[in-house]
Amino acid sequence: MTDAEDRKPQSDEARSGFLPPSGVAAPAEPDASTTSEFAVPEGLAVSRPSGTESETTSEFAVPDGLDVAPPQSAESEGSAFNRPSTYSAKQPPPAFTPPNGVPAVSLTRDVPWQDRMRTMLRMPVTERPAPEPLQRHDDAGPAVPRVLDLTLRIGELLLAGGEGAEDVEAAMFAVCRSYGLDRCEPNVTFTLLAISYQPSLVDDPVTASRTVRRRSPDYTRLAAVYQLVDDLSDDETHVSLEEAYRRLAEIRRNRHPYSGWALTAASGLLAGSASVLVGGGVLVFVAAAIGAMLGDRLAWLCAGRGLPEFYQFTVAATPPAAIGVALTVAHVDVKASAVITGGLFALLPGRALVAGVQDGLTGFYITASARLLEVLYFFVGIVAGVLTVLYFGVQLGAKLNPDAALGGDPRPVLQIAASMALSLAFAVLLQQERSTVLMATLNGGIAWVVFGALNVTGGISPVASTAVAAGVVGLFGQLLARYRFASALPYTTAAIGPLLPGSATYFGLLGIAQNEVTDGLASLTKAVALAMAIAIGVNLGSEISRMFLRIGSPEKRRAAKRTRGF
Repeated sequence: MTDAEDRKPQSDEARSGFLPPSGVAAPAEPDASTTSEFAVPEGLAVSRPSGTESETTSEFAVPDGLDVAPPQSAESEGSAFNRPSTYSAKQPPPAFTPPNGVPAVSLTRDVPWQDRMRTMLRMPVTERPAPEPLQRHDDAGPAVPRVLDLTLRIGELLLAGGEGAEDVEAAMFAVCRSYGLDRCEPNVTFTLLAISYQPSLVDDPVTASRTVRRRSPDYTRLAAVYQLVDDLSDDETHVSLEEAYRRLAEIRRNRHPYSGWALTAASGLLAGSASVLVGGGVLVFVAAAIGAMLGDRLAWLCAGRGLPEFYQFTVAATPPAAIGVALTVAHVDVKASAVITGGLFALLPGRALVAGVQDGLTGFYITASARLLEVLYFFVGIVAGVLTVLYFGVQLGAKLNPDAALGGDPRPVLQIAASMALSLAFAVLLQQERSTVLMATLNGGIAWVVFGALNVTGGISPVASTAVAAGVVGLFGQLLARYRFASALPYTTAAIGPLLPGSATYFGLLGIAQNEVTDGLASLTKAVALAMAIAIGVNLGSEISRMFLRIGSPEKRRAAKRTRGF
């Protein structure tokens, strides 16, 4: 403060201008010697307010005689979904509309549950429509932890059976919504399943997880799990939580439909058929079949000893390559390259590759990276086994010609029969239901016809021809799956067997073994391009069928259930 302000008297020390002059006695004041010009003159009676309130009041005080409603007490803490006290139904506030508009959601009952759940999963939680509980029999509903546990167990079987991450999440979401749990978020990675359920914004979430330790392709079990999820999602089939647990336990206890020796014979048939596709004869068919069966038995032996799958693939790749090198050293007039190529067909992880690319295309990049890394390790194991045998064969003087192009037999009927036999063997190896083996076999024959028409007759590049043929496989497989309300894997995985890049893989490995690294890497790059074309084609065909073709209705669903015995 300045000196002038310090000398200035404060407001309560100011003196009135009506004070008597000096020498005149001032009247005695009981309270203070100074009075305000607003003081009440003496002799004027003014009613004093009752109570202990001070005589001075604010200019904002309510005048006497005016009734004012007392202010309401502070609103107690409640849910965020309570209607505001200032809300009026007659004059509601303007609604907020996003700049890009509110998306229209169509969840009709005439489409499979996979499409409905996939549409829901691709929406934010706050924009999902309310569920219609299908399996709730009382007001309380089932226990939330038990529903989450059932959901995780179903997702574990699907993921272990080779299903894609998005389809696993769709199945888990369908199970939760069937029991009234709508605010749930499933999360699927390569080895971990997790799901979180939050009743409302003010309640604590419930989270559960489960780890997938082992993966084995069993499409019979996969179809049974899909049937269970289909029944849970159907409003006409009431399945209690105890019944769902019982059926899930039966699915786990079911034995594989084919024995171990049947799988070994299927491996031999697959390798022999693949050798015929690349120009082999009867002797090549027998040699490739024997090599594949020996490799399968060695892989079973390694699995029984607890060795990882990497070493199982390495060991399984050596017998076909050894037989091919032995025939070359013995100067037998056969195509040794066709024998080795047929053995590679039985080992290439086609389904894992397709699943990895599909997860990447649908946005599951972590799972896609893990699947592709697994495929890379399997491929490195196959490379190690074949390269070891080829290296010793070159040292022994085997004249393996990497420039010897493998050509198919000029008789197309024989090639079509070989492609169908290959798909049949592949379906048996995948433990498919017997009712789906025929359709998968026919789908594989159609794929080879399309590839031959485009590549051989039309002169189109092998990569483009493979992509189109794989797209036809994915389209037909998705149509068959929608007709039966089942998974599309049994109809697509076995059908892509004839399209796998076995010959390009062999020539790449042979070039590396003979120190022709440039040519070898070029052949391996072609093999990778063919594999990517297969994966993208299958996924594109499936997406086209989902977008533009509507097959399925409540009547067809009931008819399909009757044909399956339900």
